[in-house]
Amino acid sequence: MDFTLPPDIEDVRKRTNAFITTHVLPVEADRSAWDEHENIRLDRLDELRELARQHGLWCPQLPKSLGGMGLGPVGWAAMYEEANRSLFGPVAFNCAAPDDGNMNLLAKVGTTEQQVKWLMPIARGEVRSAFAMTEPAPGGGSDPSMIRCKAERRGNAWVISGRKWYITGAAEAAHFILMARTSDHARKGLTAFLFHRDQPGWEIVRRIGIMGPEEHGGHCELLFDGLEVSDENVLMGVGDGLKVTQIRLGPARLTHCMRWLGLAKRCMAIAADYVATREGFGVTLSKRESVRIKMGRVAKDIEIGRLLVMKAAWELEQGGRAKTAVSMAKVHVADTLHLAADTAVQLCGARGYSKDTVVEWIYRYARQARLVDGASEVHDMVLADAYAEAGDTFWRWGL
Repeated sequence: MDFTLPPDIEDVRKRTNAFITTHVLPVEADRSAWDEHENIRLDRLDELRELARQHGLWCPQLPKSLGGMGLGPVGWAAMYEEANRSLFGPVAFNCAAPDDGNMNLLAKVGTTEQQVKWLMPIARGEVRSAFAMTEPAPGGGSDPSMIRCKAERRGNAWVISGRKWYITGAAEAAHFILMARTSDHARKGLTAFLFHRDQPGWEIVRRIGIMGPEEHGGHCELLFDGLEVSDENVLMGVGDGLKVTQIRLGPARLTHCMRWLGLAKRCMAIAADYVATREGFGVTLSKRESVRIKMGRVAKDIEIGRLLVMKAAWELEQGGRAKTAVSMAKVHVADTLHLAADTAVQLCGARGYSKDTVVEWIYRYARQARLVDGASEVHDMVLADAYAEAGDTFWRWGL
């Protein structure tokens, strides 16, 4: 059993590390490069994106035929972890959510015409996108079967009505993937639709303020009241919406984990630098057993997370669904990110709580990790059901 990265993936990892160190971290350190929502200003982002293209570090999730790097999930794991040593790394390489998951989905199931119209502008960095699924109660959240937003057939078009909320990136998005109900069938009742922001029949009701820093475009509530979508902009087929969510959300959950590991390692690096020089009661903090134990515990949990993520990535690359592997990684890495940020705040003291470092940014961001793409409790339920069905074969080698 060889845990060494293949030479081509190791090369990508090293080049990503170097790019983050040389080009992205200096921009992150310049607070004038930040926007009012604590993300990178779009003009500075455009500069980094052009550099990323020049260095061959652009759209790792897409095949080369669609303008990407042609990496598989194992390659994503290695690159995304390095990319998110900086807050602004993934978006610089065009592998940040939600565009990352949307491009991956469209590359897999979009028709050639849909890829030209809806995917390629995102891949070129000309537009951003959003995935509109979550609804206000009693609508769908972690359970897509509860979706109430409706699409009704009228003549040659589908007419959509309903609400969505907490839609990441919606205020900056031009291309949307929308989940709506087309029948009451338990398995074939949902359909995925593609629409452009300039189409009439919908609006952004509000940009919802959140606890943490925001992605470009924020988290928005949307109202649909007569949006018309033609058959050519149905993704896969009518009634295939649940399948679309499964194809998109499994890998998307895992790529979140890949990026979160990078942020967790960044917290450790900041804390390690601080305790190495900070003295108290005649000794540097790094020499204190209590401090070393805290650091060791986080280091252990990060490594466990890396192994869980890589196992799930390997399963996906072998053609498996990796359902339980992704759920295990999602729960563990979300907890680990929060632990790493909390530990760094504690060890850095007032400096960690202040905006003198990015630790407090990561701390606020980390809390959403146990909620997005399925709350931790939902994934715990998935694992409990899997064990109840599999028994001792739950722990197996291979697929």
